[in-house]
Amino acid sequence: MSDLYNQRRMAASIIGCGLNRLWLDPEQATEIKGAITRAAVKELISDGVIKAHQKKGVSRGRAREKIAKRSYGHCKGPGRRRGAKGARNPRKTVWVHKIRAIRRTLRELREAETIDRHTYRLLYRRSAGGQFRSISHLKAHVEGAASGRA
Repeated sequence: MSDLYNQRRMAASIIGCGLNRLWLDPEQATEIKGAITRAAVKELISDGVIKAHQKKGVSRGRAREKIAKRSYGHCKGPGRRRGAKGARNPRKTVWVHKIRAIRRTLRELREAETIDRHTYRLLYRRSAGGQFRSISHLKAHVEGAASGRA
């Protein structure tokens, strides 16, 4: 193939890719060589004589496979772990998730009129103090209070 450096450079500029991603039709080499203006090169691009190869990417297939395995507990053993328990799952984050869930449940109980406003406020303050381990612990406490135990 003859020297088509300028045509390649112009085509790369027009398409917006690198020189090596371009494909020039080897059978149309003389026609490409005759294109010395950007307009002529644009015409060749629209005719399909000059094209850009598709970008090469890194496949996510293997990553998806691993993520799927991790979703049901595989590939998470002690040999894979870097960092202490508190680094992987910080205490503050655990607390935030727990307290939000408890407060959401308290609101639901108040709106369903299972508990009155006074009890809601009391339980809200107690949950802020860390009295309840979980939602089920809170509900057990509410049921116990309803049956007579405070």
